[in-house]
Amino acid sequence: MFTLEHSKAAYRVDFAVLGGASVGLAALLLMAPDARLIENVAYAALGLAGWTFIEYGLHRFLLHGVKPFSTWHAEHHRRPAARIYSPTVVSVASIAVLIYLPTWLVLGPWPACALTFGVTAGDFAYSVTHHAVHHWGAGGRWLGRRKHWHGLHHACPLDDTGRPGYYGVTCTFWDRVLRTALARSGHGGVRGYRAARTIDI
Repeated sequence: MFTLEHSKAAYRVDFAVLGGASVGLAALLLMAPDARLIENVAYAALGLAGWTFIEYGLHRFLLHGVKPFSTWHAEHHRRPAARIYSPTVVSVASIAVLIYLPTWLVLGPWPACALTFGVTAGDFAYSVTHHAVHHWGAGGRWLGRRKHWHGLHHACPLDDTGRPGYYGVTCTFWDRVLRTALARSGHGGVRGYRAARTIDI
């Protein structure tokens, strides 16, 4: 639970905790007064949209730019099939301290629950998607695009900044807006990228 490379059991726990937290927050929001429905939906949508930027920012600036995080993340690039992931406790504590608590102090409990639900659901979607692109063989059109995009991140040469680009895992929006989906002429897309060997969870 406190290591970067998870055991099979700890890896499953991460999915269970994030999935359970998402379901629990959704159930709690269903108990909110009817008058708060539109407000709660808006905060949840804001949290989910905010997650896409958090995902991009953490991947680009922290995991590829700040030691020791970049050193730890480099191990994922070396061994993409390994169960290397931030400890569940760190993820949950970060969401609680950086999202729920400040929102609760400024806006109150219902907006805090709704915003936290959006971020947590986004984090859970990221976890499932990242696992799928590395470990699932088949997939539909959307997952195929995610695999291709993440394959570019893992396989293509570095850009002018010395970083690989293509940081979004669940969506490409921020890469396009912030110009980190750079065309790399002569590299043939994901040529040379080999999907990670499947491991069971």
